[in-house]
Amino acid sequence: MPLIYKYKSARLGERCHQAYNRSNMTPTSKKYLQDKLILLLLSANVFLAFLCAALVFLRLNFGQGAEGYITEYRSNLGISAFRVGDLAGLLSFAGFAVVLGVANIALSIRAYRVRRELSLSILAAGLLLLLLAIIVSNALMVLH
Repeated sequence: MPLIYKYKSARLGERCHQAYNRSNMTPTSKKYLQDKLILLLLSANVFLAFLCAALVFLRLNFGQGAEGYITEYRSNLGISAFRVGDLAGLLSFAGFAVVLGVANIALSIRAYRVRRELSLSILAAGLLLLLLAIIVSNALMVLH
């Protein structure tokens, strides 16, 4: 009986050793970084995240004060449909763009190991969200 136990544990050890091989645990695979469509979507995500953050920072008037920025629009309020907020409400758009860009890239890297199409769809959905963030933040900044 001890011989069978040793044989099973050696086999189990081989499987564990193969599963935790350092060559399998690379942070990004070479295929991911050589995929042209993935690189196109990655660069577009990084560019749009930077553009959204830069547009928010460039449109802010720091000398004007921290109040008087329109941060919400509620159609059910009638004439006073706009809600005025402070600077933090608009800076959250820049933070959202940066967090969204980093999260998209991280999820895409992890999903590429499972399926390439899933990684592409994550990056494409991130592009859509970044475009919407740019449109909404600019619409609120123009109303200021």
